[in-house]
Amino acid sequence: MAEREVDEQKRSTLRRFAALGAVGPFTHLASDNDNDARSGIAGYLAATPGAHFSKLRDDLDLGTGETQHHLRRLREETTIESRRDGDYRRYFPANEFDEFEQVALGYLRRETPRGMVRALLADPDATASGLASELGVSRPTVSKHAADLERAGLLSRADGYALVRPELLLTLLVRYADSFDAATVRFAGEADQLIRLDR
Repeated sequence: MAEREVDEQKRSTLRRFAALGAVGPFTHLASDNDNDARSGIAGYLAATPGAHFSKLRDDLDLGTGETQHHLRRLREETTIESRRDGDYRRYFPANEFDEFEQVALGYLRRETPRGMVRALLADPDATASGLASELGVSRPTVSKHAADLERAGLLSRADGYALVRPELLLTLLVRYADSFDAATVRFAGEADQLIRLDR
C-alpha cells in the first residue's frame, strides 16, 4: 500500500510539471499521456532551466537510470539541450537560451554567485567587504566567486565589481525566481524599484 502511495505521488509530481510544459514550449509533449516522465522532465526544465542532473532527478523523484534514459531521449528528439558546467551537466529547453544566458543560469543556480548578483543589482557600488557581510561569507569566498563570474563573462572587476548585462541577469532572476530560493522570490517582488527609465 505504501509503495502504491509513493508511486501515485511520483506520478502526481510528474503530471504537475508536465502541465507547466503545456503552457511553455513543450505542449506537444505534455499531451502525451503515455509518457509522464518525459513530459514531466520537459515541463520541469521549462520552469527550472539550468538544473543539473541530480537536482532534476531528486526533484522529480526519478531513479538514476530512468533519468538518464529520458534525458537521452529528449536530447535525441532535440527537445532539450545541455552544457557542461564544471562538475555538472546543466539542462535547458532547446533553442530557448543563448550561450550567455545558459552560462548565467548555471551561475544563478549556485547560492553564493546568485546572492552576489542580487546584491550587485540592488547596489552596483557594493564592495567585496559589503558583499561578504550581506551574504554572511568571507571576503576570500567573495573574491573566489567574483573571479569565477569574471572568467564566465558575467562580471567585470576592472573598476570595482560591475555586472555584465545587468538587465538580462535581472530578467532571469525575476522570471525564474520561484525556482531559486525564498530570498530571490523576495528580491523579485521588489525588482521594479531597480528599473531605471532614465538610462
